[in-house]
Amino acid sequence: MQKKPIRLGIVSALREEQTGLLAQMRDMKTVTRGMRDYLHGNLWGVDCVCVLSRLGKVASATTVATLIERFDVSAVVFTGVAGSADPDVKVGDVVIAESLVQHDMDTRPLFPRFEIPLTGQSRFASDVGLSEKLHRAASLFLENDLKSAISLTQQQIFGLHRPRVHRGLIASGDEFIGSTARLRELREDFPDLLAVEMEGAAVAQVCFEFGIPFSVIRTISDGADETSAIDFLAFIREVAAVYAFHTTRRLCSILVEDGC
Repeated sequence: MQKKPIRLGIVSALREEQTGLLAQMRDMKTVTRGMRDYLHGNLWGVDCVCVLSRLGKVASATTVATLIERFDVSAVVFTGVAGSADPDVKVGDVVIAESLVQHDMDTRPLFPRFEIPLTGQSRFASDVGLSEKLHRAASLFLENDLKSAISLTQQQIFGLHRPRVHRGLIASGDEFIGSTARLRELREDFPDLLAVEMEGAAVAQVCFEFGIPFSVIRTISDGADETSAIDFLAFIREVAAVYAFHTTRRLCSILVEDGC
């Protein structure tokens, strides 16, 4: 049986995080559903649907469910920024989720803390194959594209010092983590936590329930502490958008090379 070509759903929370991608999309068609524009076309040889989810778990879950049901995507990648939850994860580093948890889910005593009711799951594992391809794409970007894509001045302004790719746990919740005390609490709950954000675990739950491969990739924008909001949007425009563009380009090339 001939393998079905991939249709990749690419989701970001903010418009700036997909800057440049849409200019590269060929044969683009726009379909509006639920106050969101789903942009369907071809990106570097791969059939893709790009969409902005907006911030938060409900917004991202709604968006991804529509991607799966209305646009029949066969895999989902969520790109964006996150705060670091580990001293070894620095600003400018990339974190690719091996698993994701909703840190604000608590239905005790009905179910254990952090477990999603009626799923038996607290941590949702991302697709190993897709995450491996994202890891390759992000590594190729950092090794080959970073110096030419972001000026040395901008690298110095945002403190990008030999960025690395990490794999591990990401926690999501409807809460902007911006204090050392709150981050310490999360670290106590999840000692292996690498990054915190507001959408990925909801995307993971939806994809788990629909049986769709997914991966979440995050550029670290801050330390999830009292300085987190400083120049946040500037970082997204000048750094995270560049990371997302080139990593997506590299990912599409890998998918084409692998015959996906």
